[in-house]
Amino acid sequence: MATQQTSASPQKPNPSTAFAKVSGTLKSLNFSSADEVREFPNGRLELVRFGEAVVGRAILQPGWRWSKSVKEIAQTDSCEAPHFQYHVSGVLRIKMDDGTEIDCKPGDVSLVPPGHDAWVVGDEPVVIVDFQGMVDYAIQAHKH
Repeated sequence: MATQQTSASPQKPNPSTAFAKVSGTLKSLNFSSADEVREFPNGRLELVRFGEAVVGRAILQPGWRWSKSVKEIAQTDSCEAPHFQYHVSGVLRIKMDDGTEIDCKPGDVSLVPPGHDAWVVGDEPVVIVDFQGMVDYAIQAHKH
């Protein structure tokens, strides 16, 4: 199958719509003085809040696996939180419910939709900074 090429240059994003609108005052926060810390087997989550925005740093030790460490807390069959995350250290394997798998390594940025399991690969702790999906992560589910 042949591919079709065009001579048109790629369109540049519109600066007014390319990024989320940011408002408020200049602010810097540090995970060492997190607004909230959640601990679970083989892991820890530190949250900082910028108004409505929440950024989380997860530190996951060797042996951590979502289905073993967080599933009981979330009370779902797989992780239903979407993630947009930067991988600082370690290797995190992510397996979607459909069987698709990827390994995320230091320097990677991943977009992970709901419906997955994940685990630490190897002996190095995984550190990730997540810009979406951590606000309700590792909070006991409420049964109605």
